[in-house]
Amino acid sequence: MSAPNTISIDKLVRLIGTPKCPLLVDVRPQGDFEADPHLIPSAVHCASNNLEDRAKAYGSQSAIVICQNGTSLSQGAAALLRNQGVPAEALEGGVEAWRQARLPLVPFAKLPPVDAQGRTVWVTRARPKIDRIACPWLIRRFVDPHAVFLYVAPSDVMAVAERFGGVPFDIESVFWSHRGDTCTFDTMVEELGLSTPPLLHLATIVRGADTARPDLTPEAPGLLAASLGLSRMYADDLQQLEAGMLLYDAFYRWCRDATDETHNWPTNKPRA
Repeated sequence: MSAPNTISIDKLVRLIGTPKCPLLVDVRPQGDFEADPHLIPSAVHCASNNLEDRAKAYGSQSAIVICQNGTSLSQGAAALLRNQGVPAEALEGGVEAWRQARLPLVPFAKLPPVDAQGRTVWVTRARPKIDRIACPWLIRRFVDPHAVFLYVAPSDVMAVAERFGGVPFDIESVFWSHRGDTCTFDTMVEELGLSTPPLLHLATIVRGADTARPDLTPEAPGLLAASLGLSRMYADDLQQLEAGMLLYDAFYRWCRDATDETHNWPTNKPRA
């Protein structure tokens, strides 16, 4: 049974990657963090001595506080947040227990610098279809919930990224892009340490839809159809992204929880 104001790893695993996931705050001291520079997916690092200043930005959003072993540091930091009006719990066992459970950890070295508001900024081509919606979904659900995405003319991507401190993605000759016969979503899943069975399954669907290979998996044509439909429904790229977030939330939950489920009609036949 969990101690008061704590959350178990099993419960947190079910929340990460979903729209209902609380804000995850890694409060390990800078020295400890530099010795093990990895983050639980979607967590942000904020040393406990800076936490009170950051609490105002959290508003009423609930938070889960993470330290190395789930001891007094995270317990105290969670209590501090609650004192500031932020509903907060501490993660049982901390990063160490998460690692022992062989759960994914995001390498901090692969993450881009943040802006003045603590957000990562990503730049890509306007009028997205598949990869340029799938990748922002992955980043917001598993890397940076507050990430900013700038959709611009293809010829302006590199200049905008340089001027605004962003990272270019899904264009030729950059790190975050297609490699061989895989797509940018594949690259991000691999490089960010997110190669879990559900995300690898989703990556195959995205690859099939994005690279005109519907034979890779039966779900790829459906994702392609839905993605092209969204691109016709929305002239505004950011509105399309918001709609696409729900689409990928649904595909992810299917990959994680429902691949063995079927549906038929009628569902409840009367007994003979």
